[in-house]
Amino acid sequence: MSTAQGARARARAEVTAAIKEAARRQLAEEGAARLSLRAVARELGMVSSALYRYFPSRDELLTALIIDAYDSLGAAAELARDTAPDAAPVDRWTAVCEAVRGWALAHPHEYALIYGSPVPGYSAPETTVPAAARVGLVLIGIVRDAHQGPGLSLPPLPAELRPEAARIAADLAPELPAEAAAALVAAWAQLFGLVGFELFGQFNRVVEDREAFFGHAAGGLARQVGLTDG
Repeated sequence: MSTAQGARARARAEVTAAIKEAARRQLAEEGAARLSLRAVARELGMVSSALYRYFPSRDELLTALIIDAYDSLGAAAELARDTAPDAAPVDRWTAVCEAVRGWALAHPHEYALIYGSPVPGYSAPETTVPAAARVGLVLIGIVRDAHQGPGLSLPPLPAELRPEAARIAADLAPELPAEAAAALVAAWAQLFGLVGFELFGQFNRVVEDREAFFGHAAGGLARQVGLTDG
C-alpha cells in the first residue's frame, strides 16, 4: 500500500470511528429507534451526503453498531474465560457470567441495542451472527471442556424433549450430549434474562444485593448445565 493510500485508509477509519461514537451518543439520548444519519452528520459538522459515503443507510450504521457491541461483549467474555485457564469449569463459567453482567452495566445503551426491544423496521442481517455467537461459544467451550475432563452431571431428558434436544446438539454443539445442549440453551436465555431484569429495572424493590444475587444465580446455571464443584 502506498503512503497516500495508507493515509486515506487511516483517515477513513478515523471518520468511521467518529460516526459510530456520535451514533452511540445518540443511542444513549434518543434510543435506537430514533437513530438518524442526518442528526449524526449535524453533530459531526458533516453534510449528509458525505456521511452516506461511509454508511449508505441507517440500517447499515445500526448493523455496524450491533456488531461492535456483540464483539465488545464477546471479547469481555473471552477475557474472563482465559484469565484463569486452569480454574475449575464452574469457576470459569461464573467468571464469564459475571463479565457479561459487568459489560452490560458499563454499556447499558449498547446492551439495550442488542438485547432490548427490536428496532422498528430493522432486521439484523446474517453478518451479525458471528459476533452474536461469541458469548454462546465461550459457554459451550467451558461445558465441552468439562465433558471431556471431569465429566458432567445432568438429569435425563423427558422423552418428548429428546428429539428437539438432539437437533439443538447437532446444530450447536455436536460434541456434547443432547442433555447438555438443551441445558446450555436454557442457561444462555436465563443469563441474559437475569442481566436484562437488572439493567431494565425489573429487580427494583425486589433484589437489593444484586451482585451477590447474580453470583448465586450464575452458580445455579453452572450446575444446571452439568458443571460440578469437584
